[in-house]
Amino acid sequence: MKKILFFAIALLVAGEVSAQRVYDGPRRGPRRVMRRNPQPQQVRRSYDDFYQPKVGIAGGFNFSNTVDAYNSSFSTSGITGAHVGLTFEVPLVYPLSFAPEVLFSQKGYKAETVDGTFRQKTNYIDIPLLAKFRVARGFNFVVGPQLTFLTSTRNTFDNGFNTVYQDHYNNAGDRSYVSGVVGVGVDLNRNVELRARYALDLSQNNGDFNSSLPDFRNQVFQLGIGFKFQ
Repeated sequence: MKKILFFAIALLVAGEVSAQRVYDGPRRGPRRVMRRNPQPQQVRRSYDDFYQPKVGIAGGFNFSNTVDAYNSSFSTSGITGAHVGLTFEVPLVYPLSFAPEVLFSQKGYKAETVDGTFRQKTNYIDIPLLAKFRVARGFNFVVGPQLTFLTSTRNTFDNGFNTVYQDHYNNAGDRSYVSGVVGVGVDLNRNVELRARYALDLSQNNGDFNSSLPDFRNQVFQLGIGFKFQ
């Protein structure tokens, strides 16, 4: 009896082991890993608005004096004035733009004489018609003619005891000159520019307000800042 029981248990164990070999649960195939295609990286390009027309305002200081039209050794002391106005920029072909402006500009000079100090302060409407060249990103060079229209003049004479003022107004607009302008500009950002310029009258200014004054030319150094809008 014991032998029969032992033989039966042995068969059950053998059958269980065989069943485990035949069926070992559902087989799983190789796991497929879905990989997403990497998104192309977007290249950020710096914004270049060269071909965008611009309008703006500009202002700053004038440091002016005069030189004799016929005597290069003659010059006068300088005075400080201001300039302010509208600016425009029209792109033509890289790197050239047309840059006209309309400015109110104060000029003049001071001279020491044996009788006292003479000072002349003049107000003009300047219309620079400039060619603007982009030398490098954020740096430009300008050159061109400037139409200048005299609007008023104040002469001041101080002999140490008395001060005499003499004002002249020119509403007819017949006192006009042509100047030459050169300068540079540095862009602080897309909308702000630092400006430095030099202007010299190409035609003589006859001192008809006082016959003792020589024929002279205004020369002006300008420092300013401009704000551009699109």
